[in-house]
Amino acid sequence: MNRQLSLIIAGLVLCSFASAQGARMVNVDRGVQLEVLDWGGTGRPIVLLAGSGNSAHVFDGFAPKLTPFAHVYGITRRGYGASSQPTSGYDNQRLADDIAAVINELKLASPVLCGHSAAGSEITTIGNQHSDRIAGLIYLDALDDPRDFPASDPHYMELFRKLPPGPVVPPETAEERASFALTRARDQRVKGFAFPESEYRNVYEVRPDGSKGIYKTPQFVHDAIGDGDIKRDYSHIRVPVLALLQGWPTAEHPDPNAVPPKNEEERAAIKAFADATQAFGGRWRANLLRGVPSARIVELSPGSGHYIFLTREAACIAEIRDFIARLK
Repeated sequence: MNRQLSLIIAGLVLCSFASAQGARMVNVDRGVQLEVLDWGGTGRPIVLLAGSGNSAHVFDGFAPKLTPFAHVYGITRRGYGASSQPTSGYDNQRLADDIAAVINELKLASPVLCGHSAAGSEITTIGNQHSDRIAGLIYLDALDDPRDFPASDPHYMELFRKLPPGPVVPPETAEERASFALTRARDQRVKGFAFPESEYRNVYEVRPDGSKGIYKTPQFVHDAIGDGDIKRDYSHIRVPVLALLQGWPTAEHPDPNAVPPKNEEERAAIKAFADATQAFGGRWRANLLRGVPSARIVELSPGSGHYIFLTREAACIAEIRDFIARLK
């Protein structure tokens, strides 16, 4: 291992094991328990909900920074991390009901639900059905409409295939695949951010020797969630909404991490793809505003990527603090 990589790992390990003050399992359905984290804090309860593929431990570094103005909880959805992995119950309604069951069990009074990515679907359903039981909704890059999604559009994917090649990323080594610390260091180096080490340890098996094993969640869980998702409809939400979005690149404001185009053909391909991406985002934002005209939508700077609470942590915390302070 070279000195540069050793220094990266040393710096990451210092902050990689942060985790919630308390964790418990909560029954939400027959034979189904969800892991619930409690980071403590003072003020209104806020419930953090991870996107598909993650557990609530993905917030282990972010959540403690909300505790000066909120009591912060996290829920790992069924199928992931330490939560139960039943063979069914992954449709949108059941996943939303799971969250409602945890709120009931913990006796949370008027919590704010804060969902990243796919959790946007679940909190939308709760907002439509139970606005009387919550105080607000926060979407962390979570306005994607699963029934109006870029990857399902052949024209969009054709534009994607015409993009010039991105930077060359060295393949993951066997050592990196087997080590939690090296996996985290590689993510930081390649992606520009990394999850808390507790997240890796919760979504991957830990082998007897302490090394990293296989990803815990089988493919059928991801497929079932996708199949059971529904078109976004915000029309019955009656609480304040904050939507924090990643900054998508435009011709005027390109992604600072992207490889510059070599010629006019590449420049045109990048612009066409950026315009198509903006069109999807425009429809998603308009859909939210039709249902909740007062919603506050904040687009962060280009290059923020999807995990905005990790890459633009300070901006997200400031917006969430202000949002909660304004609630009645």
